[in-house]
Amino acid sequence: MYRFIATLSLPALLFFATTQANAEKQWYKGNTHTHSLWSDGNDFPDMIVDWYASRDYHFLVLSDHNVLSQGERWMTVRDINRRGGALALDRYLKKFGDDWVEVRGNGASKAVRLKNLPELRKRFDKAGKFLLVQGEEITDGFEKLPVHINAINLQHLIKPQHGKSVRDTMQRNLDEVEKQSKATGKPILPHLNHPNFRWGITAEDIAAVTSERFFEVFNGHPGVNHRGDHLHAGVERLWDIANTLRIAKLNAPPLYGLATDDSHNYHERGGPSRAPSRSEPGRGWVMVHAEKLDADELVRAMQRGDFYASSGVTLESVTFDKSNSTYALKIKPTKGVRYVTQFIGTLEGYDDKARPVKDKNGNTVRATKRYSREVGAVLATVKGLNPTYKLTGKELYVRAVVHASNTPANPIWKDQVQQAWTQPVGWKDRVKQK
Repeated sequence: MYRFIATLSLPALLFFATTQANAEKQWYKGNTHTHSLWSDGNDFPDMIVDWYASRDYHFLVLSDHNVLSQGERWMTVRDINRRGGALALDRYLKKFGDDWVEVRGNGASKAVRLKNLPELRKRFDKAGKFLLVQGEEITDGFEKLPVHINAINLQHLIKPQHGKSVRDTMQRNLDEVEKQSKATGKPILPHLNHPNFRWGITAEDIAAVTSERFFEVFNGHPGVNHRGDHLHAGVERLWDIANTLRIAKLNAPPLYGLATDDSHNYHERGGPSRAPSRSEPGRGWVMVHAEKLDADELVRAMQRGDFYASSGVTLESVTFDKSNSTYALKIKPTKGVRYVTQFIGTLEGYDDKARPVKDKNGNTVRATKRYSREVGAVLATVKGLNPTYKLTGKELYVRAVVHASNTPANPIWKDQVQQAWTQPVGWKDRVKQK
């Protein structure tokens, strides 16, 4: 529960009001990036929804590429088998039965109808327990550079807008999301997906497009270059560089970070194969602190920064008390697991020099520039379940990342550990709101 507590003129009254308001909120676990047979996933949407609903998820966004799961769509069994394996339909029938699964034709023309979102909602939505939220992965690009933006709580399909550069492409799609939000009166959350996928988007790109407020700090797809390489910065490094540039140079709010699955692969040999080379469910999620399980409320809570991202660590609370400049986390323990929290940020007067990246032949590479380690520095390291950091007033922002000693249930890389990422705080007085 993020609590941004102003200097109190009526301490007891305001503290009581804040405590009461937060007591009414709950943590809701959700995944905002999921693919099905409606685009390039390899399983039926209802099979996927059932996977999440039968575990401890509260909400799910089906975010297929440039399509909404609306209307009637049939897919041949031949194409289903090519995508998901010969047992896909058998598993589907076994799970849901002939009364639910619709099949028509024979031979090469044999096809199955994909269930649409209204049908899925009718079957799976349960008040206060599970919710399907409409979404789309607006899949665009400039030249060969991918620009993918998820739109959460979308009401109508948005076609890729295309642009004259990576930044222009981002901006045009964001403008369409904002236009739809204003037209429908619905809050819609756009988040930039996997910036390191095919090295499409640099930290400088993310910083410059200031209307983008959200991005994936963790994506469970093994092909998105999360950790970078010898020429490209890792995704967390992009986050700190972009946020530093925004606050220090552009008078703009920082990005908030999400963790997602970006799941495409759901079955092999009877179930998820726990294969690092496949994009499978259950690797990354958000925990949203909202008053109720409602799409509008979830989006508004995230717009406030009232959420954190996780690949396994659970937080009981996250608070920023502005009256004493204290950032505090409370970690829910797992027996036998040790926790170390790093508070990360950039201080006033940091070394702002940036060097272009060059390859072994001396050619400049299109990549995030090299910045001083004073950008996104580790300001404090705290062990235990109740880490805190007291801001000195010199920080442009502070965020926290919790590292657990245990590995995720379905790791992507060797030595991966469970983590949680909280949102940057302490920046609001530095950014003049327009």
